[in-house]
Amino acid sequence: MAIADRFGAYVGELTKVVGHADRAGPLRDYCSGLLATEGRRSVEPMAAVTAPAQVSAQHQKLLHFVANSEWSDDQMLAKVRDLVMPSMTRHGPIEAWIIDDTSFPKKGRHSVGVHHQYCGQLGKQANCQVAVTLSIANHHGSLPIAYRLYLPRAWTGDRSRRAEAHVPRSIRFKTKPQLALEQIRAAVTAKVACGAVLIDASYGTNSGLRRAITGLGLDYVAAIVSTVKVRAVREDNRKPKRVSVEALARSLPKHAWRTITWRDGSNEKLRSRFASVRVRAAPIRGEAQFAEEILLIEWPKNEAAPTKFWLATVDHDMPLRDLVDLAKLRWRIERDYQELKQEIGLGHYEGRTWRGFHHHGTMSIAAYGFLISERERIPPSGPDGAAAIEKPALPRGYRPRGAPDPAATPRSELDRNHPSPVGGRDCSEPATMLMLHPSHTAKPTTKFVIQ
Repeated sequence: MAIADRFGAYVGELTKVVGHADRAGPLRDYCSGLLATEGRRSVEPMAAVTAPAQVSAQHQKLLHFVANSEWSDDQMLAKVRDLVMPSMTRHGPIEAWIIDDTSFPKKGRHSVGVHHQYCGQLGKQANCQVAVTLSIANHHGSLPIAYRLYLPRAWTGDRSRRAEAHVPRSIRFKTKPQLALEQIRAAVTAKVACGAVLIDASYGTNSGLRRAITGLGLDYVAAIVSTVKVRAVREDNRKPKRVSVEALARSLPKHAWRTITWRDGSNEKLRSRFASVRVRAAPIRGEAQFAEEILLIEWPKNEAAPTKFWLATVDHDMPLRDLVDLAKLRWRIERDYQELKQEIGLGHYEGRTWRGFHHHGTMSIAAYGFLISERERIPPSGPDGAAAIEKPALPRGYRPRGAPDPAATPRSELDRNHPSPVGGRDCSEPATMLMLHPSHTAKPTTKFVIQ
């Protein structure tokens, strides 16, 4: 089956959860627009790519589909999960659930959820939106299966802003860990294939979240900050001193540390020094609530202090190398976010409403799910790894609203020549689209490449 036929079959399954039959066309076009459009993937450029002869009408159809249509994001993400999991698990089972969040810098104050808060993309406080996600992962792939906007208190308590952005009345303020826990509970209820829950320090330091995950019958590997207090477990059952995890790491003997290689990096193998200790978390109150856990510590040789700490409830007999490998599996969510933003346009939605934000995110994940399926099917850089899908050419002279004329001069009466063709291409002929860029090539080809 050709790749275009597989894409048609994939989208055909997705249309089963959008309700009305008249939404099938816009769904197909929105997904293909996310995959085919070059540059910014907002509604208007996607309309020009998917229906070049009827850009205005197509723009309205896509806009209505993403901003107004009442289909369920949860049901759509569940369908994407069911379609993609067979490809992901072809070489091994799901090993982890990964909780994280991703941010989208925004100007102004009217886009739903935008607030001056920490923006991971910029690495500082800035105006942005933040979405909390849950992903399933193994060593062969990963996929977000839940996606929810974090709505700050400045929004939940402002009736006029809520009304303008069409925030549902049922939405109340919830912290990011609370949103993450809701997503985990929903995945447990849906009987999603289980894995150890991997969380970074902004979530893992929250002892309430860790206890709740344990209460759901799940293991976790939770990154924590260096000031978290623990007590080392002693063989003689004596109660040792309560210390920070950094102080405990510094007290370990030299033979406790081992150099572990966990995977190949872009230039060399990734390795560092690690140690593990059996501990019990020891906050000021509620110390008896915590069971024995494994404290995993990373302390690279060239660093003056330990750099990373994790608390894990996995099997205590798990080899140190396997525990490190599991903790480091969180790197997959970083690649997901990178590809969702760069290859799919996750952050390119220009609307301001609650429904539009979530519908665009869901469609981005759906398009990404198709790429994951194709990645598993076609060997990277293999001789048969390229397949072309024709896309319509843009109308001659098309330029999105607000984009400058590339050949304009300060005085319009002097614009007598056509724009320079340097660096451009003739849009009179159909072109094929690039799906994923091979990391080893300097310039992408015009073939449809899956890697």
